[in-house]
Amino acid sequence: MSKVWFVTGSSRGLGRNFVEAALSRGDKVAATARTAASLDELVAGYGDAVLPLEMDVTDKAVVLDGVKRAAEHFGRLDVIINNAGYAQVGAVEEITEQQLRDQMETNLFGAVWVIQAALPYLREQGSGHIIQLSSAAGLMAMPLSAAYSASKWALEAVNESLAQEVADFGIKVTVIEPGGFATRGGKNPDPLDNGHLAEPDPIYDGLRRRIAAFAGKQPAGDPAAAAQALLEIVDSDDPPLRVLFGQGFYPILQQVYADRLKTWADWQDLSARAHGNLDQEDR
Repeated sequence: MSKVWFVTGSSRGLGRNFVEAALSRGDKVAATARTAASLDELVAGYGDAVLPLEMDVTDKAVVLDGVKRAAEHFGRLDVIINNAGYAQVGAVEEITEQQLRDQMETNLFGAVWVIQAALPYLREQGSGHIIQLSSAAGLMAMPLSAAYSASKWALEAVNESLAQEVADFGIKVTVIEPGGFATRGGKNPDPLDNGHLAEPDPIYDGLRRRIAAFAGKQPAGDPAAAAQALLEIVDSDDPPLRVLFGQGFYPILQQVYADRLKTWADWQDLSARAHGNLDQEDR
C-alpha cells in the first residue's frame, strides 16, 4: 500500500530528494515550499501524485490549513517530514535579538505547528510516522552555531517528549541528525556563506577561519543516498527514535558524549554535596 507524505521545505536540498524518492516508488506527497513555483517541476513529472502547497511554516494558520488540505485531498496522512529550516550563523555576541527570534520561529515553532496540525489525523487513523530533521548540531554545539544549535536542541527535546506521548496511539517518531550533505553544486554548503550570517565582529575572524577550514574537511554525503535511507526508516516496523545520517560527525559525537559522562562522574562528589542532607522533617 502506497504511503501519503507531507513534506515541508520541498523546494531543494534533502527535502527535495526525500520527495522525489517517495514519488519514484509510487507514494503520494503533499509538498510544501515558500513559493509554489519551485514545485512546478515535481507536478510536471508526477502529476496528481503531488499536491503542491505554498506554505511558510512560521504562519500557524497557513500550516493548519495546509495540513487540512493535504489530509482531505489524499484521504490520509502517513509520513510527516519536518524538514523546513535554516542555519543562523554568528557568535553569541554577534547575533541580534531578531535573528535569534527568527531562527526559533522557523526551526522550532514551525515544526511544532506542523506536528500539532497533523496529530489529530494520525491519532484518528491510529497510525503515522513523524520525522524531524535535526542536525549533528542538535547533539553538540560548535562555535558560531549557538542560534542554530539552540533551535535543534529544542527540537530534540520536543520530539523525545512527543514520542512518549503518542506511542499509545500507534504513532512513531524519528529524529534524523544529518551531517554535511552535498546539497549545493555537489558540495557541502558553506556554513559561513548561507545567507544567514550575523554582522561579523573582527575579533572572531580567526575563529571563522578555523570553522571554515573544519567544515571544508568534512566528507559530503550524497542526498540521494540519504533519501533511500529515509525510505528504510519509514518502512520499518520498529524505527529508531534517533538516527545519524552520514559518517563525518560520528567519531566527534562519540568523544563529546564520552567527555560529558566523564565530567559528570568526576564531579559526582560535588553533586552529592549539592543535594545536601535534609531529613524529611526539615523540609
